[in-house]
Amino acid sequence: MTTVTDLYPSRGATEVSVPRQDPVVWGAPGTPGPVSVDDLQAYERDGFLSIDQLIGQDEVAVYQQELERLVSDPRIRADERSIVEPKSKEIRSVFEVHRISEVFAKLVRDERVVGRARQILGSDVYVHQSRINVKPGFGASGFYWHSDFETWHAEDGLPNMRTVSVSIALTENHDTNGGLMIMPRSHRTFLGCAGATPEDNYKKSLQMQDAGTPSDEALTAMAGEYGIRLFTGKAGSATWFDCNCMHGSGDNITPFPRSNVFIVFNSVENRAVEPFAAPVRRPEFIGARDFTPVR
Repeated sequence: MTTVTDLYPSRGATEVSVPRQDPVVWGAPGTPGPVSVDDLQAYERDGFLSIDQLIGQDEVAVYQQELERLVSDPRIRADERSIVEPKSKEIRSVFEVHRISEVFAKLVRDERVVGRARQILGSDVYVHQSRINVKPGFGASGFYWHSDFETWHAEDGLPNMRTVSVSIALTENHDTNGGLMIMPRSHRTFLGCAGATPEDNYKKSLQMQDAGTPSDEALTAMAGEYGIRLFTGKAGSATWFDCNCMHGSGDNITPFPRSNVFIVFNSVENRAVEPFAAPVRRPEFIGARDFTPVR
């Protein structure tokens, strides 16, 4: 059995800060694709790329209708891939949506989507995770500050930072309804969190982040150094961001819902191994073990 070096230790006795050991843009300069050279440079510098309109309004309507169908289906609600709000008991997320829905499967295969992932990661890609996030108005809870890679490394076994996420807005993202916040350039530093990973941690963390949460002191220092960017935009806009960006979102206490489809692409050359800091792997609907390239 091949031993994989742990470049990013986490979940130990103390919090640790480690400089990034991996490239941000893995593709060779000049590699053709939908992302311009200037945008790739901005992504490498800041850790994210915002697109005003990735999909058209007619397409948005199709995905909105499919989202409503899924969250209204009692069979989907009863499925373990559906996560509900602790208080309201409304659906918060539906995972592995590209396997549940052919409508969203086509979106994953869309060259505007997967083409950008291949260009950034410099290889074929597979879907490590997909989900629809539903933030209805009047009290939907947010997602606390975290680096996705910290969790995917510790609990899913992704060895390197060769993973990119895209959040595509299916409703308008206002500055008041719990939008995505990112600390620009935070992707250059890995923050290894303190504290062991409980068994079946995912059952709690998908509703309320606990293990893998940075300290207040670390977040204060990072925010002071990098600042915080809030992403707004019309339905159909999208934000691509590096797996190690420190990010989160607030509660939505407005009447205006915020829903999006979230797709995580990982390089086929960065396949998951055993978790680096968890007793067991998370279920495959959260961290895929099918490394078939998206075609």
